[in-house]
Amino acid sequence: MPTTIKLAVPAELLSLVRLAQLLQALEGQSRAADPHQYRLLVEKLGAELREHQGHPSLPGLLDHFPAAAEVYENLQYAHAGLCRAPLEQSLGSELATRELLGRVCKG
Repeated sequence: MPTTIKLAVPAELLSLVRLAQLLQALEGQSRAADPHQYRLLVEKLGAELREHQGHPSLPGLLDHFPAAAEVYENLQYAHAGLCRAPLEQSLGSELATRELLGRVCKG
């Protein structure tokens, strides 16, 4: 029997949570989602994430919905890098990328 997790959600984040639930469900299904619908969902979720960026409940919601957390990180990447990943993981990713780019430039 699946476990149900209760999450206290402020009223102003209900739309964000519903979009995050939809994306998580799409990510978990075995068949591919319609690309247009998937893109539209991610765009709407992105708009909600930008609107509520500084909300104190956002980190907990992103911990609960990994697919939404990935969208959030993609939105923040240009100026914050892998902002939700542990520092060691982020640094490792950056170093590996630099090494790869160095090899590609030489080769």
